[in-house]
Amino acid sequence: MNARFLIPVFLLITTTISGQGSMNEGFQLLESGSFEEAESFFDAYLESDPNNKTALICYGRAVGLSGEPVKAINLFSELKKVYSDDFEVQINYNEAHLWNAQYGSARPLYEALVTANPDNFAALLGYANTLSNLKEYALALEWVNKALAVQPGNEGAKVSGKYIKLGYANELVTKKQYARGEAMLNEILMDFPEDKETLLNLANLYLISRNVPMAKNAFQRIATSPKDSIIALNGIALAAHIGEKDKEALKTSRIALKKVVSLKDQELRDQTYERFVQALIWNSRFKEAKRAVDSLEQKKPGPLWVKSLRATLGMYTADFKSSLKEYDSILVQDSTSFDGNLGKANALFASDKIMPAYSAAFKTLSLYKEQTDAQGLVEKLNGLHNSSTQGKAFYTFDNGNNIAYGSQLSGEIPFSTKFRATVTYQYRITENTITFKKALSHIVLAGATYKLLPKTNLKAVLGFNNANFDTNTYTQPILDLRLQLQPLPLQNAELGYQREVQNFNADLIEREIVMNHFGLNYNLNTTFNLGWYTQIMHTRQSDDNNRNLVFTSLYYNVFKKPAFKVGVNYQYMSFAEQVPDIYFSPDQYQAIEVFADLRGSFSEKSTYLLNCATGLQKVEDDPQSVVFRLEAGLNQQISKRVIGSIYGKYSNIASATATGFNFTEIGVRLKWNFTKTPLFYKKMLAKL
Repeated sequence: MNARFLIPVFLLITTTISGQGSMNEGFQLLESGSFEEAESFFDAYLESDPNNKTALICYGRAVGLSGEPVKAINLFSELKKVYSDDFEVQINYNEAHLWNAQYGSARPLYEALVTANPDNFAALLGYANTLSNLKEYALALEWVNKALAVQPGNEGAKVSGKYIKLGYANELVTKKQYARGEAMLNEILMDFPEDKETLLNLANLYLISRNVPMAKNAFQRIATSPKDSIIALNGIALAAHIGEKDKEALKTSRIALKKVVSLKDQELRDQTYERFVQALIWNSRFKEAKRAVDSLEQKKPGPLWVKSLRATLGMYTADFKSSLKEYDSILVQDSTSFDGNLGKANALFASDKIMPAYSAAFKTLSLYKEQTDAQGLVEKLNGLHNSSTQGKAFYTFDNGNNIAYGSQLSGEIPFSTKFRATVTYQYRITENTITFKKALSHIVLAGATYKLLPKTNLKAVLGFNNANFDTNTYTQPILDLRLQLQPLPLQNAELGYQREVQNFNADLIEREIVMNHFGLNYNLNTTFNLGWYTQIMHTRQSDDNNRNLVFTSLYYNVFKKPAFKVGVNYQYMSFAEQVPDIYFSPDQYQAIEVFADLRGSFSEKSTYLLNCATGLQKVEDDPQSVVFRLEAGLNQQISKRVIGSIYGKYSNIASATATGFNFTEIGVRLKWNFTKTPLFYKKMLAKL
C-alpha cells in the first residue's frame, strides 16, 4: 500500500489517541515515517504497560509499516478478540490488510465498517483507498467524496482523491478515452494548481495521443526549478520526436545536457544523457551514438537503460541480432521490463520472426494491459496476415491510337505466418481506334508464397491468358517464379522467372508473342541514406527474338517524413533482332534521368505519392530526346478495413511502350480486409 494513502488515515486516528503525553515521542515517530524507531519505542513502552490499548495499536502500526504487515495483521487480530467492537482496533486491522496488498480481503472488512459507521471519515476514506487499489476508480471517487462531505476540505481526503483521479485518468488513457482522461487530470489541477505530478501525467497523455503542442505546453508548465526545467526539456525533446521534428529534439536535448552538469542528481543526469543519445539515433547520427554507447558501457556496464540504448541503435541500423541479444539481456535482469519485452517483440518482427514476435507482443500485453504500442504491434502483425480482396479498374491510352480498359479482382488468404495463397482475375479490352483491331483478354492466376526462412520467401504463380479476336482465339499458360531473400542486413535480392504474353495492344496480342523473362533484382540500403537498386533481365521470345535489359538507380533519402528521395536512373536495352514495324526493338537503347519521389500523408487516414523523372534517351544512332515520367496517387482509409485509391501514370520513355509512344494510365483501387483477424489467429492464441 502506498504511503500517500496511509498518512491521511493515520493522522485521523492519532488525533483521538494523542492525549497520552508519555507516548507523544512515539506518535511523532509514526507521523514522520520513522517506523522502525517507532516500533522500538512502543515495544519498550509495552514492557511497562503491556495492556495499554493505544500503545498496542501504535506498535501494530509501526510493525506493519516497517515491513512486517502479516505480523501486524496477527497483532490486530488478537486485539479484536479483546476489543471486538472497538473502532480503532477494527480500522487498523482493516488497514493492515492494505499494507500486505490484500485488497480483496480488505474490501468486505471496510464494507462492514462503513455500514456500521456511515458517517465516520476514517472508515469512508479507508474504503475509498481500498477501492482505488482494486482499480475501481469510479466507485472510489464516490466514497472519497462521501468522506469529503463529512469533513469538507480535508487535505488528507483531497490527496487521496488526487491519486484516485490519477489512477482513473491512467485507466482512461489506456482505453484511449483521451478526452475523459484529460478532463480528470484538469479536475486535479483545480484542487492542486500546477501540481507537478499531474502535469507530468497530462504531458504523457498528450504524447500518447500525439498532441505535440499541448504536450510541450504541459512540460513548460513544469519548468519552475533547475531540476524540473531539465525534466521538462527531456520531455519536450521526446515531444519533438513524436512530432517528427528530430533536429529540434536533438537541439533541445543538447540544451538539457549542458544544464544538467550543474546538478548533482545522478538519476536525472542519466535520464538526460539517455535522451541525448536517443536524439542522436533519431537523427541518424549513428557513429556519434555508437561512440556514446561504447563510452557508457565502459563507465556503466550494468544499467538497463544503457543496454536499451544499444538495442535501439541496433534497431535503427538493421542490426536486429544485436538488438535481440540486448533485449534478452535486459529481460534476464528484469523479466517485467517494458522496454525489454516490447523491444524484443519489435526486434523479432523486424527480423521477420512472426510467431515469436506475436508471442513477445502478447507477453508485453499480459504485463501492461491494453498498452498502446504493444496493441499497435499486434494490429500491424494482423494487418500483414488478414485475408483481403482488391478490385482495380483502369484505362490506358497512347498517341499511337491504342486504348485499353479493364478490371482486375484479386484475393489473398494467409493460412499461416508462413503460407499464403492468392487468386487473380483480369478482364482487359484492347483496341486501336484507327485500324479498329480489337482483342479481349481473360487472365486467371493462382499463386502461393511460402516462407522458407525468415526473410526468405518462395513465390509461385500459375495461370492462363485467354485472348479472343474477331477471327481467332488462343490460350497460353502463364508462370511466375520468384525467390525473395535478404542476404545481408539492408540488402534485398530477388531471383525470378516469368512467362507472359505480350498484351500491350491488339496487334501484338494477335501475334501471340510469348516472353520468357529471367531476372535478378538487387537493392542495397545504407545507414547514411544512400541506396542503390539494380535490375538485370534477359528475355527470350517465341518469335526467336531476345532482349537484354539493365536498369540501375542510385538514390538518396533526403527526409524520412514525408519520405523524400532523389536520384539518378540509367537504363540500357538491346534486342537481337530489330522489327520496328511490329514492336519497339532497337539494337541499342539508353536513357539517363534524374528523379524525385515523395510519399507522405495529409492526415492520419489520407496518404499520397508523387514520382517524377526527366532526362535524355537515345535510340540507336538517332538524336537524343527528352524523356519525362510522372506518377501520382492518393490513398484514403475509408474505414479500418477498407482503403480506396486513385492513381495516374504518364511516360514518354521509349521502353515503357512497345512502339515508343507517349503512354498514359489512370485507375482506381479498392482494398478490403474481409477478416478482422488472421484465419489462424484463434488457433495461434491457444498455443501461445
